[in-house]
Amino acid sequence: MMAKLFQGSVGKKISMSLTGLFLCLFLVVHLSGNLLLLKNDGGVAFNQYSEFMSTNPLIRISEIILAAAFLVHIITAILLSLQNQEARPDRYVLDRSYVHTSFASRTMIYTGSLVFIFLVIHLKTFFVPHRLFHSEQTMYQTVKLAFENPFYTGFYVVAMVLLTLHLWHGFQSAFQSLGLRHRRYTPLIEKLGMGFSILIPLGFGLIPLYFFFRQFLK
Repeated sequence: MMAKLFQGSVGKKISMSLTGLFLCLFLVVHLSGNLLLLKNDGGVAFNQYSEFMSTNPLIRISEIILAAAFLVHIITAILLSLQNQEARPDRYVLDRSYVHTSFASRTMIYTGSLVFIFLVIHLKTFFVPHRLFHSEQTMYQTVKLAFENPFYTGFYVVAMVLLTLHLWHGFQSAFQSLGLRHRRYTPLIEKLGMGFSILIPLGFGLIPLYFFFRQFLK
């Protein structure tokens, strides 16, 4: 019964929604740790946080769950996109559905793909050297060097803009797919989604800008 549910489009949308909201929770937790980078202590607090995250066995289990959620979210998004394309009766007929959809909604598959590319590069820059190859640098030093590079900082900030667009539609549509829409609380969900999609990427984006411009003030 459950297997048949998740084989259909409704089940896939529910899967997308649940994994998407879980990833939103991860963003909040991840940002709260990254904000330690702004503490003027030479990276002591952030390095302690990084050490805890890399050695605690419960965090390791959480990382496996997180990776699985990312995988399910990505695969489901691809399957839904392909399913929607196949459902169109004639791909060559002018599609005017864009009139009733937002830009964020129409570009979900593209912003999601670009954010995924950012994630791969982000992991290669920070996770791989420290967790797989045990870099002699501290995590704070790696972050500092990366964000003092104008190309990486620019790339990071652009990725956060794309994340904003992805979250703008994704946060609200997740509740809709779960059937949690009502004239009383839907406006509140929309406002929360708007605030979340702006504040979370903004918080992440301020960190590389802080390191980049700080190097010129020394």
